Amino acid sequence: MNHFGMRATSFALAVILNLWCLCLPSHSAEPAQHTFTIGTNDFLLDGSRFQIRCGEVHAARVPAEYWRHRLQLAKAMGLNTVCAYLFWNQIEPTPGHFDWSGQADLARFCRIAQEEGLWVILRPGPYACAEWEMGGFPWWLLKDDDLKLRTRDPRYLGAVKKYLIEVGKKLAPLQITHGGPILMVQVENEYGFYGKDAAYMGEMRQLMIDAGFDVTLFACNPPYHLKDGYRRDLFPVVNFGSDPESSFKSLRDILPRGPLMCGEFYPGWFDTWGAPHHLGKTPQYLADLEYMLKHGESFSIYMAHGGTTFGLWSGSDGPFKPDTSSYDYDAPISEAGWTTAKFFQTRDLFAKYLLPGEKIPAPPATNPVIIVAPFTATECAPIFENLPAPIESNVPQTMETYDQGHGCILYRTTIPAGAAQLLALANVHDFGFVFLNGQRIGVLDRRNNNFKLQLPARQKAATLEILVEAMGRVNFGAGVHDRKGLAAPVKLGGQELTGWQTFRLPLDDQMIANLKFSNKIPTSNSPAFWRAMMNVENPGDTFLDLSRWGKGVVWLNGHCLGRFWNIGPTQTAYAPGCWLHAGKNEIVILDLLGPEKPELAGLAKPMLDELHPEKDFAKSLRPKVTLQLENVKPVLSTAFAPGGELQEVKFSAPVSGQYFCLESQSAFDGKSFAAVAELDLLDGAGKPMSHEGWTIAYVDSEERQKEDGSAENAIDGQTANFWHTEWSAAQPKPPHQLMLDLGKSQTISGFRYVPRQGSGGGRIKDYRIFIGDNLIRR
Repeated sequence: MNHFGMRATSFALAVILNLWCLCLPSHSAEPAQHTFTIGTNDFLLDGSRFQIRCGEVHAARVPAEYWRHRLQLAKAMGLNTVCAYLFWNQIEPTPGHFDWSGQADLARFCRIAQEEGLWVILRPGPYACAEWEMGGFPWWLLKDDDLKLRTRDPRYLGAVKKYLIEVGKKLAPLQITHGGPILMVQVENEYGFYGKDAAYMGEMRQLMIDAGFDVTLFACNPPYHLKDGYRRDLFPVVNFGSDPESSFKSLRDILPRGPLMCGEFYPGWFDTWGAPHHLGKTPQYLADLEYMLKHGESFSIYMAHGGTTFGLWSGSDGPFKPDTSSYDYDAPISEAGWTTAKFFQTRDLFAKYLLPGEKIPAPPATNPVIIVAPFTATECAPIFENLPAPIESNVPQTMETYDQGHGCILYRTTIPAGAAQLLALANVHDFGFVFLNGQRIGVLDRRNNNFKLQLPARQKAATLEILVEAMGRVNFGAGVHDRKGLAAPVKLGGQELTGWQTFRLPLDDQMIANLKFSNKIPTSNSPAFWRAMMNVENPGDTFLDLSRWGKGVVWLNGHCLGRFWNIGPTQTAYAPGCWLHAGKNEIVILDLLGPEKPELAGLAKPMLDELHPEKDFAKSLRPKVTLQLENVKPVLSTAFAPGGELQEVKFSAPVSGQYFCLESQSAFDGKSFAAVAELDLLDGAGKPMSHEGWTIAYVDSEERQKEDGSAENAIDGQTANFWHTEWSAAQPKPPHQLMLDLGKSQTISGFRYVPRQGSGGGRIKDYRIFIGDNLIRR
């Protein structure tokens, strides 16, 4: 690309900088009290150098009653700015219906930030990621079967325009140009991970302008995608979790002059069900922060306070790794709004680099915490006794076809008498609990593409029911086109089953209010709602102990606290004291598996890192297979370049196969480990392939005890985490194999490899690639 160079004249540079600071006529009568501009070396606030010390706090992940408390904590940590996402699906739950109440009232959040002396960086989407359901996209976009998200599809752009116009009405008056706290507004989010269409980013930019945003518009990307979708009229920032020097060097390739900023700097990481709780490397985090402070570089800590993904809003990493409702993130401010050692270390560091006139206030007091003695749920409402009227259809359809966005959905049909037969489905999104005449037979599991189940012999016709639980939609990559429920055909013994009844179970307020509870206790594996009363004398924050329950969703006084799953790592649900009241408090629990004991308690501390793989109904996500590589000629046998940059490898000719195997033979540090941050495969046209339907066919070693080094990290679209061979209990020697099952034979012309980022071992040196349809034997 013909970027401007170091020889650009001051006049030419000013013209380009003005493109980034494009201003339109005021849409508000409120006069601007301050100015924010981009200088040749620094951000300028009222004409003076301003280093942005920002931290991410999501209003939607904090009870609105606690917003001021959390923002006071952010200020007390030493931040001068907070970064705030908007989630489109929360604001426009159905087409044309905009809801800015409660935790969606971001205008109020911004005003409180301003009152507490904080500036705001706004990130309104339309795509967010953020481990949020469908990356913030509303599910109803999927009702158009062929609509393409994050493209110039006119249907998509039309929906985005309506949304952003409403956003502008609420938030454009709060820009610094109109007397408010909003300094900058982000356009899209990490688009380079998804595509390269600069014209699409231009469309998004123009929609922001049309919505009334006249402050600096910017775009963020990781270092190796900065040039994908790049435009001169969007100020670029770079996202990374370590190694600021290298990342800012990549940013300088497209930004020869001007202030440098990290849009997302990670102090920890989010959790997914079945994997260890993530903890950041605090010494490295502090060292990287100090590097940026010393060099005058701005940053936003993602997350300063993670909070909780209440409701059914938790998303899923690709291809399918559902996220926990706890979004603690090992952030400096804990999930419940507590100061941590990391908080005070960050505060002390910031105190050494304050701008003239800045002071750091004392932290506010911690909210009260209460302990509630164990109590029992004594009332039940079985799902099969609380069904709505059915929808009749010849073949089962996805949830979206039935105008349902979230929750569960039940499919029912009658099957004839016969011998034991194989039930086979095209796919299930996400978990299908299979019942025959009311008895659970097994579970269909999207995590390992297990969509087949042997049904027992039947002496007479029987009722087949498949209760599908939809977890959060994939929030990253092409997998965001994530339709829920069953996909036809459904076959028994090779014959398609027809004549279905479908029951919608959206788990919304109306459904919960209409449940019919009784004291009759269901059988151990029957899916049911349970109700308990928790007596509280003086309300305060607590953590509901759900460790004896199975899998499902929990509500407190009508507030959905989120999901739980006995496999961990999270075993508690954060219950904010502002949602409790003195006396009796109603708790409703949907348990799809049934509890070991229907008992709860309120704890003083959360349980965030307690894994129980033995309780997983999948038993093992790794099918037992035997590698068959001995007589297979590798497609490639060579070495990667050193360093942490993305590397693209093209084969001499395209190769077809269902399985792709990367074999690490040595590492650059000479040790026995192997690690991969991300693998992408290129199709016959040289374009990245969707990860939808991919699973790990085989991995010889992975660390799952002391950290989350699971193999799925290599194909989840994220580069801050990674697959790592075992290092805690054992340290097996190379070669190490990581084999992907693509679901079907596909044409592959090459691949992209991102080494482990930051410090640490495992960067692969010598390697071989195998591709074929018969590389394993099951």
